[in-house]
Parts: sequence; structure tokens; C-alpha cells
Amino acid sequence: MSMVRVRFIGRDGRVTEAEGEAGTSLLELGQAAGMPLEGTCEGQMACSTCHVVVAAEWLARLKPPSEEEEDMLDLAAGVTRTSRLSCQILLAEELDGLVVYIPAEARDMQKY
Repeated sequence: MSMVRVRFIGRDGRVTEAEGEAGTSLLELGQAAGMPLEGTCEGQMACSTCHVVVAAEWLARLKPPSEEEEDMLDLAAGVTRTSRLSCQILLAEELDGLVVYIPAEARDMQKY
């Protein structure tokens, strides 16, 4: 199975490089790399705690978000036009080198 490299850019600007197998969700890879991606609903699209901002140049390579994902993104803090839920992005060869930003703020769904 092929490995896919992803560059996470943290809230503080620190870059974390991670590598995962194709088919792994971006959420799983980010959590394994120590990123602050909560994923409260464990990928069931019932929260927005795995919100990331995809670098604009990569957006066209991703499958478009579903209506359900867009609805959940409406609940996320600091949403941009390139925001996505990391649980909905599966690593694939064409995403090798993907760059994503960890949003400056997040809503901790556990507190509500």
C-alpha cells in the first residue's frame, strides 16, 4: 500500500510532517501525529471538532464536501472557504504532499 505525506501547520505556525497509508482518514493521521483534532464523533459527521483548513492549491484535488459535511462546517469555529472535516478526507496517492492548517480556534463539543 502506498504512503501519503501530509504537512500539518499548527496554530503556532509549527510544521509537522506525517505519513499514512492510502485509505486512512486525515483525522486518524492527524491524531497519530499529535495534532489537536478532537474528532468527538469518531468520524460520524455529528460534530465539527476535526475541522481543518486545506491549503487553497490542494482544494481541487479533494472530492467535494457532502451536504452533511457542509452542514457540520457551519457549526465550526473560524471556517474559511477551504475548510473541511478531516474525518471526511481519505488519504490517496494524488494527495501526497497535502498541506492543511489547524484552525486558530476550535469548539470543544465535550463542553456543551
